[in-house]
Amino acid sequence: MTDSPAATKDSNGTTLQDGDSVKLIKDLKVKGSSMTLKRGTVVKKIRLTSEPEEVDCRIDGSSLVLKTCFLAKV
Repeated sequence: MTDSPAATKDSNGTTLQDGDSVKLIKDLKVKGSSMTLKRGTVVKKIRLTSEPEEVDCRIDGSSLVLKTCFLAKV
């Protein structure tokens, strides 16, 4: 089975799917907020977007879009 060119992959090249759990591999500052997401934070139940390099998720009640280059599948 081969992945389509638009497959969403994490920083290690692992294919991501809706509902997967991922962890952050780098501290990230959230634009428009004083919140900083710490490395190692686990994000559960991600949702894929139309862009293969972005995923949608909820962290602390906030809906955020994260770049897959900062994520690793758990």
